[in-house]
Amino acid sequence: EVQLQASGGGLVQAGGSLRLSCAASGVASDDVTIAWFRRAPGKEREGVACIRKNDDNAYYADSVKGRFTISSDNAKNTVYLQMDSLKPEDTAVYYCASSLISTSEFRDRYLRGAGIAGLRILGSWGQGTQVTVSS
Repeated sequence: EVQLQASGGGLVQAGGSLRLSCAASGVASDDVTIAWFRRAPGKEREGVACIRKNDDNAYYADSVKGRFTISSDNAKNTVYLQMDSLKPEDTAVYYCASSLISTSEFRDRYLRGAGIAGLRILGSWGQGTQVTVSS
């Protein structure tokens, strides 16, 4: 069974940093895309960033580009999201999930700010981790 669990959230002041971790289990193949998502209060879940275990390509939503960095530690089966220069509008519950689509397809479909309708993930959504950025 595929399970991805996000952790590392917390309360931080605007301009601060946090690093989220996504621990993956049951993902048998390196040929999958791992992505971070977030859901702010009253809004739909949106794609934030994605990476693929077997290549170095990573893509970001425009709202976080230049501030967030996604990386993968394959030996630990863990994907990280380094979040710098945090803003109050980054406040949300953050989730990670995996998908069989390519990173370029994920970028074109789900990192354009149009939601994630139609996305099929492996396994189910975990509980997520709360990130709160105070002004």
